[in-house]
Amino acid sequence: MESTTAFPGSAREDGSRLKDAAWLLVSPAADGATNMALDEALLRRAGRTGETMFRVYTWARPTVSLGRNQPARGCYDLDVACARGIDFVRRLTGGRAILHHHEITYAVASPVSLYGSLPESYRTINRLLLEALRTLGVDAEEAEASTRAPAPSIAPCFDVPVTGELVADGRKLVGSAQVRDGGAFLQHGSILLEDDQHLLAEMLVDREPSPAPATLGALTGRAVTVQEFADALATSVTLHDGRSPRMFEVDEPLLDDVRSLIRTRYALADWTWRR
Repeated sequence: MESTTAFPGSAREDGSRLKDAAWLLVSPAADGATNMALDEALLRRAGRTGETMFRVYTWARPTVSLGRNQPARGCYDLDVACARGIDFVRRLTGGRAILHHHEITYAVASPVSLYGSLPESYRTINRLLLEALRTLGVDAEEAEASTRAPAPSIAPCFDVPVTGELVADGRKLVGSAQVRDGGAFLQHGSILLEDDQHLLAEMLVDREPSPAPATLGALTGRAVTVQEFADALATSVTLHDGRSPRMFEVDEPLLDDVRSLIRTRYALADWTWRR
């Protein structure tokens, strides 16, 4: 079924948008198919226009996003998931499963030329995230463990941090994944507000409990809002990236791309449970 999530405003994609411009999009809560379709549509847009988009958003329903290549079919007790009102969607990016509920999701879509290689782009975006977190009163850092990126598996994303991921007090705080398509890349990730990732283990057919991750709620002692994080990220981009992101309103060409991706990919069980 196609999503009915509405996005605010409209604007034409034309020459008035300069190449290398930076935009900030704070999206309303949406279902999993819409969120993943919009991220992929922004990846495509970045490849066409040369723009960089910083998106901050949440999810309308508790949703497990599966890494593109992780096994999932037959691994989850769908009766338990249904009883708890939890949906599933598969991401375009790799990595492992995340439960999106009490968290904030960020996404960056940009031309590869602006951020360099895969390691270089991760470091740059980490720097932006670290500064935004410090603005919120969180002292985070990059993990120094020598652990390599894990192979696709049913283990939850927040199970164990690997080199370069963001941690606080030794526990994983931000889980991120990136995909590249031609001349553009998409990186998106989850920043936990509260710890409900144990629900992932409870839905798995055969899985041990995971260690507790770090959360913004525990680290700040308060409820951090989506707008607070978006403002902190925009300030960080201005300071470190040399560009002041302007507020973006989703336009009709982008909406058309989103609707097409929902219909042909993200709303399909064949995509979600492809492996």
